[in-house]
Amino acid sequence: MKCDLEIVGVGGQGILLASTVIGKAALKKGLDVYMSEVHGMAQRGGVVVTTVKMGDKVFSPLIGDGGADAILGFEPIETYRAINKASKDTWIVTNTAPIVPFTVNVGKQSYPDLEEVMENIEELSNKFIRIDAEELATKAGAAIAQNIVMCGALTATGALPLTREEMEGSIRENVPERFIDVNLEAFKLGFESAKEQM
Repeated sequence: MKCDLEIVGVGGQGILLASTVIGKAALKKGLDVYMSEVHGMAQRGGVVVTTVKMGDKVFSPLIGDGGADAILGFEPIETYRAINKASKDTWIVTNTAPIVPFTVNVGKQSYPDLEEVMENIEELSNKFIRIDAEELATKAGAAIAQNIVMCGALTATGALPLTREEMEGSIRENVPERFIDVNLEAFKLGFESAKEQM
């Protein structure tokens, strides 16, 4: 029972909360957990990468090329950038909503064709799920809950050594009390959306 998980996105997407919910659920279950984080100007929309490794025995927080059991992408281009960590058997769950960088907004660069990016990812993995996290989080009651939508979708794949109930318990323990109901609904909608695609 193990999972080597790479979570990628940009600053402000709630990646650290998502990794905390997953990591603490694994700890509560009695698994070894190693986490590492890389922040690239995170407050300004820069790249954020969090590695969460969990299992009966974990010796390192790093994942080698092709070694991820799952990639959870909060932004499609960042998902594509992390593709070197994937193999054909890696679960790849990505948010379909792009976050356009400042350099694109000012006309210095262009954002890649989104459908082409998705098709390229799909060619690289037999286990690919697309989630419109913004739509589902808004439906749950708060667009900011996109990170928990993504956690629900990942849980549905079975890649995590954690049950739906264990993840829901961790949400209850790690998000502010006034946001628990919205986040549980966001988790449920993400879980159901992923199940429909499997």
